[in-house]
Amino acid sequence: MGMGAYDEDEHERRAEKTRVEADASGERVDFRGDVEFDEGDDADALIEQFQQLREN
Repeated sequence: MGMGAYDEDEHERRAEKTRVEADASGERVDFRGDVEFDEGDDADALIEQFQQLREN
């Protein structure tokens, strides 16, 4: 296949990836609850952990 040749299969794959389908009901959904974030370790601790993993 040359540069710029039309590939119908590729066109279909791209169309499927970019398709946005609306919710059939069209109604908004409200979510209620709590969100928690884990601050985790600081960057130095993460780098140290990464280096230990690489050594093993």
